[in-house]
Amino acid sequence: MTENELIALLRSAATDPAARGLDDDVAVLALGETHLVLTHDMIVEGVHYLPTDPPADVAWKLLAANLSDLAAKGAEPVGALLGYMLGEDGWDRAFAEGLTTALAAFGLSLLGGDTVAASAGMPRTLGLTAIGRSRRTPPSRAGARVGDLLWVTGSIGDAGAGLAVLRGELEGESALIERYRNPRPRLEAGQRLAGFVTAMMDVSDGLLIDASRMAKTSGCAVAIELQSVPLSQAYLHARGDAREARLDACTAGDDYELLFAASADSARRILALAEEIGLPCSRIGAFGDGSGVTITDRSEPVALPQKLGFEHRA
Repeated sequence: MTENELIALLRSAATDPAARGLDDDVAVLALGETHLVLTHDMIVEGVHYLPTDPPADVAWKLLAANLSDLAAKGAEPVGALLGYMLGEDGWDRAFAEGLTTALAAFGLSLLGGDTVAASAGMPRTLGLTAIGRSRRTPPSRAGARVGDLLWVTGSIGDAGAGLAVLRGELEGESALIERYRNPRPRLEAGQRLAGFVTAMMDVSDGLLIDASRMAKTSGCAVAIELQSVPLSQAYLHARGDAREARLDACTAGDDYELLFAASADSARRILALAEEIGLPCSRIGAFGDGSGVTITDRSEPVALPQKLGFEHRA
């Protein structure tokens, strides 16, 4: 069963408006003038991180992945709950120290959670719930309109390249490994953008698959200009600028950049904001009538890759 198939089975149980029909990465509870934003992410050894990754980095990534969901809703983080699988004592201690450091870096408190013991040899499975708040209604995936432009923050593909470096499949700079192990949730950008974007989510499973999800929930088609997708110098040094390398960047996961739709007349405002906070924002496509995702490279149509990104399946 795929992730989408399971969500479809559960959708009839998601009757509260806070669930947003299970079409978003968060739940949003309206409490008077404040919106409580809730998200839960899990990471699994061998799937989301390598067994050789330092425990403190695993703790950082677990927290950052959840905070990235809050960032995509323009929410201010207020706390976290941990679901933890006990294992080897030294690893557990290093993880706890790393999580404490990560929470402190974002000014957060651990509010509680649960621990379980597992049989020896089982891959570690860790979960975290992040809680945020917002004074405005958080943007969803579903608000993009025909004629809106598609934007992304930062650079794409670094984390996927970093994973390839760690696996010995690629030679590259340590900056790529850093992007894989220690992503930076774009909290300030999300809070500043949330007031005028029409839709926003983070790039976690790959730019193409996440853009297709935004388009689908918004009832639009999306066209992506491959040559406009931002790549870092570290990525270009490791992979080059060929079309294949660009497509690989667009299907790699773990970027945790913000993907957002905004009206065409917001472009100047977005670029001014990007300069002010020191985080590039790149226009990479547009929404139109129809459905699905298409790609061009300098106006030339490009066939979609076999996989648009990462999707969980049994």
